[in-house]
Amino acid sequence: MTITQKQNEIIEEFSFFEDWEDKYKLIIEKAKHAAEFPPEQRIAKNKIEGCQSQVWFFSKFENGKVILYADSDAVLVKGIASILVEIYSNHTPDEILSEKLFFIEKIGISDHLSPSRKNGLMAMLKQIQLYAIAYKALG
Repeated sequence: MTITQKQNEIIEEFSFFEDWEDKYKLIIEKAKHAAEFPPEQRIAKNKIEGCQSQVWFFSKFENGKVILYADSDAVLVKGIASILVEIYSNHTPDEILSEKLFFIEKIGISDHLSPSRKNGLMAMLKQIQLYAIAYKALG
């Protein structure tokens, strides 16, 4: 499935809910079902700066694809991070760098985040892009 298809799937999933409280619950559900984050990767080097909560991202490069892991001490942020992992993980650096991110606007999440949470979201996206750039340079 492409990054665009994954985003459309997320949009469809959120479209079943009109109330933002229900959308928050869905994000929290995603946090509960997020892939296990390697505990040994909860280190300063993997911590995302600019987030209100503690957030860690870690990546691997396997078979030409970026594999992402994320965790947070805040359940809402962990849910958002897990959505980003769901969308971008298992794609090539070129796919990550060339695809436009549109699900955030479509589901309206940015309208319901505090300015510091928005900064954190942007910092997470920037980190994913940096991983892709670094792995692309490795070839």
